[in-house]
Amino acid sequence: MGEETGRRIYDGRARKAAALSNRRAILDAARSLFLEHGYAGTTMPMIAKAAGIALDTVYASVGKKPALFRLLVETALSGGEAAVPAEDRDYVQAIRAEPDAKRKLKIYAAALRAIQPRLAPIFAVLQAAAPQDADLASLWTEISRRRAANMRLLAEDLAGTGRLRRGLSPEKAADIIWSMNSPEFFLLLVDQRGWSLDEFERWLADAWIRLLLEP
Repeated sequence: MGEETGRRIYDGRARKAAALSNRRAILDAARSLFLEHGYAGTTMPMIAKAAGIALDTVYASVGKKPALFRLLVETALSGGEAAVPAEDRDYVQAIRAEPDAKRKLKIYAAALRAIQPRLAPIFAVLQAAAPQDADLASLWTEISRRRAANMRLLAEDLAGTGRLRRGLSPEKAADIIWSMNSPEFFLLLVDQRGWSLDEFERWLADAWIRLLLEP
């Protein structure tokens, strides 16, 4: 009985490890192909071939193409193997625990420095494909609304420190952060203008501190 139980546990762990390995290979292949060929130009058979995994296994692991693309976006946002709600991400908890308004903004700028290199390129694919695909249009709208709602929470957190600039409402502060934390903003400065990640992080934190907080 003990040997049988041990074998079942071992087999279960082996299957779980194999499934995780397949999922990683699928996501890596899908990301490369979407960035190279766009959403419409990338097919599930192409992804299966690039990943070295049977097509049926790809569908079983990640679903159809819209679900796979959503997973790419969500894991890029979360920085892990699976989607993590914003309130459970480490940097969000660190921001909320930090009492100093400047430090809150510096923490968030550092988080964006880590997030945007993996998120912004795939988000550009989403932006280009959304007008022609209802599933991606829905995802674009959902992500945009979530981001705006999260920035409202951050702005209210800043206001709670008493350091928000006089005459600046939390709503306007949220809009300012929302416009500058966008993948498009990152791509303009880093990809098109050649800013380093260090420069981007430092400038973003400094700009938010100057724009949002009392001197």
